[in-house]
Amino acid sequence: MNRLDLASLILLNLEKHFHVLKEQYIASEKAIGFFYLDDLLPSEIALKIYTSFPDSKDLVLKKSLREDKYIGVQMNLYPSILEEIIYAFQDERIVKIVGEICSIESLQPDVNLYAGGISKMEENQFLNPHLDNSHDKDRTLWRVLNLLYYTTPDWQEHYGGNLELWPNGLDHSQITITSKFNRLVVMATHNKSLHSVSPVKFNGFRSCVSNYYFSNNPLSNSDTFHVTSFRGRPENRFIDFLLKTDTKIRMSIRKIFKNGIKENPHVYKNKEAQ
Repeated sequence: MNRLDLASLILLNLEKHFHVLKEQYIASEKAIGFFYLDDLLPSEIALKIYTSFPDSKDLVLKKSLREDKYIGVQMNLYPSILEEIIYAFQDERIVKIVGEICSIESLQPDVNLYAGGISKMEENQFLNPHLDNSHDKDRTLWRVLNLLYYTTPDWQEHYGGNLELWPNGLDHSQITITSKFNRLVVMATHNKSLHSVSPVKFNGFRSCVSNYYFSNNPLSNSDTFHVTSFRGRPENRFIDFLLKTDTKIRMSIRKIFKNGIKENPHVYKNKEAQ
């Protein structure tokens, strides 16, 4: 199926559950706004997306105190259905209805897939609590929504690898959203959208398709520019200290070099796709 066909299926499901999803988002909006929708696509299509994920050796390993995961952004290197599903979420019909659910106007998808694309997490891999970079790659638009589509069949909460939201900070309990097969999660990104992925505790891998939407305006008037800002998990105070120091150093660099010292490689460089 191509991206138009996939977008049409996604649209039907979003329309069908529009009011429930809007209520979900409104109920959580004062903290970290989010909604999720299960059974997004026919299961055979979702399974095809899952089985098309490349081997880990064909992805880029990002491993540090901040994170440990595999990512892929050069989508022309992988089975075409992966690129089609990513850009299905960028169809103007999907962008429009997601904006209506979240009451956000003038949303813009990111054809460059800056920090988007596909990701895999295997046993013991993780993503520490963090705030996403506040802007797009050119630092002209505000990042306002994060779309995550999970594709690993039979994924259970106790496997780990789940999305965690920390609306009240790391001193309070997190909200856990299981990385359930064929589930779409949409969450707001702003200066208080602290989130993470819990360590994987399963001998397998969790696969995810990621997109971001941007806008000319931030979600909150108090939002300010920031780099991707990592923290340690509550039980890792020393790592938390190191990561906060790391963020301060990178922020200092960005005050001097607006777009950083070097180009971020996590961008899809394919003019045809754009």
